[in-house]
Amino acid sequence: MTRTPKAEAVLPLNQIVAGDCIQVMNGLPEGSVDLVFADPPYNLQLKGDLHRPDNSLVDAVDDAWDQFASFAAYDRFTQDWLAAARRILKPNGALWVIGSYHNIFRVGAALQDQGFWVLNDVVWRKANPMPNFRGKRLTNAHETLIWASRDENSRYTFNYEALKELNDGVQMRSDWVIPLCTGGERLKDASGAKAHPTQKPEALLHRILIATTNPGDVVLDPFFGTGTTGAVAKMLGRSYIGIEREEAYRTLAADRLDRVRPYDRSALETTGSKRAEPRVPFGAVVERGMLRPGEVLTSPRGRTARVRADGTLISDDTKGSIHQVGAALEGAPSCNGWTYWHFRRDGQMIPIDILRQQIRAEMGDPATQ
Repeated sequence: MTRTPKAEAVLPLNQIVAGDCIQVMNGLPEGSVDLVFADPPYNLQLKGDLHRPDNSLVDAVDDAWDQFASFAAYDRFTQDWLAAARRILKPNGALWVIGSYHNIFRVGAALQDQGFWVLNDVVWRKANPMPNFRGKRLTNAHETLIWASRDENSRYTFNYEALKELNDGVQMRSDWVIPLCTGGERLKDASGAKAHPTQKPEALLHRILIATTNPGDVVLDPFFGTGTTGAVAKMLGRSYIGIEREEAYRTLAADRLDRVRPYDRSALETTGSKRAEPRVPFGAVVERGMLRPGEVLTSPRGRTARVRADGTLISDDTKGSIHQVGAALEGAPSCNGWTYWHFRRDGQMIPIDILRQQIRAEMGDPATQ
């Protein structure tokens, strides 16, 4: 599972690569990755040990990999790994990066300087945060994620409808309430202590990958740690590349990934974006005889219009598309004519969108073309 990078630029799909993330990314093919999820060092700048009120020691993030000599050193590191990540992203690729108040603002400025285009920031609100033991600050109950496309013109992946279904049919917001990684999901070392101080919950990566990737996409995590990104990617039918310089973490991640079983392929289908569906002009409905010229369409409030041979509508002195006439009759700036207008069949009022869906179904089935 663990490998050392070779000189040639080969994409190490579904592997953990040992080494420095900047060097490894610089050795990968340009424009070869769909998504980068990065959980970089937070540079917490801890000054001494942190104790609970009972004087027990808090297992804080005090590892060598999170320590930098200065803000300037951290900024150089951030600029270098972001530049390497942007080079390997496909033109329509995107980046997610997560951080705390210690580093996320510096990372945000650096990624904008590199040419990334910020799409959203997301607040991950922890349902079970660690309390502030000293009582001198607010309880730090959230972390911030930045979602950015490779550049301003990238046609990034966003599975809006799938996220909406994941949220009980309600549009997904930018504040996510997800518990910290605890219980059986939390990896432990040989002594029973938590194996990694900042292991992220699988639920967080599940939401990100469902939202911004598709099955078969390549997801790279330059700070792989104990492999949460790879585990979720494997379950969801995505390919992963993990980069990790710490051998202990690579070993834990490899064991974890060996135990992961992908979901059945049929279960990976998600609700598609309506915007990605083939465009169907209303004129196609008329051409096919699904509605005939002169037929009367009715709105939910009883307003009527007649179908014309060229696919437009007429209502009294108002002429135009199904959208224009609907907007004019309602005195509204716009109108979705497909859901506004209905036709009558067998005594029932049916939205004309049904006819559009029939045409789309035929367009998607080669046997009918």
